[in-house]
Amino acid sequence: MGEFRFSPNFIERYTRMVHNMKRIFPTITAVLLGFAGVCGTSASAQQWQTVGPYGGDARSFAYSPADPSHILLGTTNSWVYETDDAQHWTRLSKIGTDDSLVIDNMVFDKSNPKRLMIGAWRLDRPDGGIYISEDEGHHWKPVDDMKGQSVRALSQAASDPKIFVAGTLAGIYRSEDGGATWKLISPMGSTELHEVESIAIDPVNPQVIYAGTWHLPWKTTDGGKTWQNIKQGLIVDSDVFSIIIDPKAPSTVYTSACSGIYKSIDAGASFKKIQGIPSAARRTRVLMQDPNNSSIVYAGTTEGLYRTLDAGQKWSLMTPSDIIINDIYVDPKNSQHILMATDRSGVLSSDDGSISFHAANQGFSERQVSTMVADPASPNTLYVGVLNDKRFGGVFVSKDGGQAWTQINAGLNGNDIFSLAMSPAGVLMAGTNHGVFRLRNDKWEIVDARVIETAHKVRHVNKKHHVTYTTEFVPVPDGKIEEAVHGVAFSGGKWYAATEEGLYSAEDPKFAWLGAVLYAESTEKNHASSAAKRSEIPFYGVAAYGNFVLANGQAGLFISPDQGKSWQSVPSPANWHRIRQVAVDANGDLWVGGRLGIAFSSNQGQSWQPVDVPINNISGLEYDQQLKRIVATSYDSDLVFGIDATAKHWNYWNPGWRTHIVGSSDGHMVAATLLHGVIVQQQKQVAAGSF
Repeated sequence: MGEFRFSPNFIERYTRMVHNMKRIFPTITAVLLGFAGVCGTSASAQQWQTVGPYGGDARSFAYSPADPSHILLGTTNSWVYETDDAQHWTRLSKIGTDDSLVIDNMVFDKSNPKRLMIGAWRLDRPDGGIYISEDEGHHWKPVDDMKGQSVRALSQAASDPKIFVAGTLAGIYRSEDGGATWKLISPMGSTELHEVESIAIDPVNPQVIYAGTWHLPWKTTDGGKTWQNIKQGLIVDSDVFSIIIDPKAPSTVYTSACSGIYKSIDAGASFKKIQGIPSAARRTRVLMQDPNNSSIVYAGTTEGLYRTLDAGQKWSLMTPSDIIINDIYVDPKNSQHILMATDRSGVLSSDDGSISFHAANQGFSERQVSTMVADPASPNTLYVGVLNDKRFGGVFVSKDGGQAWTQINAGLNGNDIFSLAMSPAGVLMAGTNHGVFRLRNDKWEIVDARVIETAHKVRHVNKKHHVTYTTEFVPVPDGKIEEAVHGVAFSGGKWYAATEEGLYSAEDPKFAWLGAVLYAESTEKNHASSAAKRSEIPFYGVAAYGNFVLANGQAGLFISPDQGKSWQSVPSPANWHRIRQVAVDANGDLWVGGRLGIAFSSNQGQSWQPVDVPINNISGLEYDQQLKRIVATSYDSDLVFGIDATAKHWNYWNPGWRTHIVGSSDGHMVAATLLHGVIVQQQKQVAAGSF
């Protein structure tokens, strides 16, 4: 399958937030389908299945009042999962039209277990809404009154199931007809009662509502006609993340804020800060009371789970402090059974009242897979790297084509994986946000070997922009590459690394890095300083096949026809401002992908020809050695295209998932999605090179 690389645009967007990436590009799937009979052929529909690695970000729980073992799980990308055994999860449905909605609130209607309500919001802008399902979550319809509202809290009145209250960035809304219509009950345009993060309704009197905002809590006793700021005892300007009311003693109210956890025994008239949970660098995102024992309260924080057995007098840390908890489920039939929805580690389960936890993620995959590579000596062995998961991430290996995964992260120190590459001899290298690592005896070690090489320079002048680009080949001073490595490639006995500070190469197995550090010297006449301004230029990707190496960076494209011994700058395709992806095929042709589509060069980059494939905004571009095709994907489409490297004809197929890395393993197509881990085609291809 060859090596796969993760584009720098993906890295930039994922580290900021992947949702920002997807909103930039309008979907063109319908347009693409219109090209099916024009210049390409469609593959027959085949079943694809998500196979992990399991885990990732989980946001919220809801369980059926008719059957507490039927649990729904909300995510950060519009999808809802379900389970009946709290171990195995199945994708149930999706709300909205894209993958940008955060599902922090799900409510089963107490009067009708088949009816559910979701409150959702978007990370990248104030948007979201309320969605209702009448068939246990299989299908959803948006509520017109709440379209565009960033819904951060949602609650149903225990004493009157027709009453719902929602908290949004704009204020507080109430429905008295089961969620069909909504009315703003906080003052219109209030400068205080907005950015509502939590809602609690008195279990006896639905006119009594508590609302936690990003700046202290509020209360109404008349259904929202008047509001009082209940801040006695709270530190000023505390963000209130969660409010719970003891159902057996409604005058007892707990609230969590950025300054700690508070308790009131007089219905919010005054609060007292509960001691025992350190407040430094910690936020309590959720409070949950044991439904069978009101003295037991759980606090899910950004630094682990805390538990009190005596109504808040003493708290104990029950998990490692690097667990970030978004929601908690306590089984009403068995309080020893607890689930946590977490960042990075997915769902964690306890059967002993939080004394110990284990992963419960089978079928739940919300991983941000950044790179993928197959072992050339073992067609069923795949390696993938993930982003943003710290000790729960790193690299995963599957030896059965993706059906089961094992984490390999010892020595990576929680680094993000940007690129993986493997030599024919089985040496696996990882480009990370802090250098290049090599896997040896199931442990990662940073590649460090001292070099003694003669430095030399190659100059390229961009007259239009008054900039001189100088490629300076220098030895790495201490043998280590410690900056971000966006791409790693191997060919002809040499390794190549595209980094934030230049392009490096090393002979295998010496790993003696020789750096091709690119500098830009401005010669602009109107420059503020008479002296030239010199700055390093990052490289975003590198591809290699045989003797040819192609690298793209901020300064453009560079090619080496002799395994990195010499380099020359080559022009980009006309009107292309930035290259996202590069590839080299077995014929020595060069391929590039970007916002304007795909182009190739058969003369070492001296001229470029566009490829007549109906996609732009290229997210993935790889040469698959098994299929002998260029495989391309787009940010805008679910379709995947395979381009014959010689004839330049293309086929396509639709896996039903938006992917950015596609290849083959033992005759199966395998791909990495934008948000949902790895997917595998269940049927083998008829023959290599055809879809």
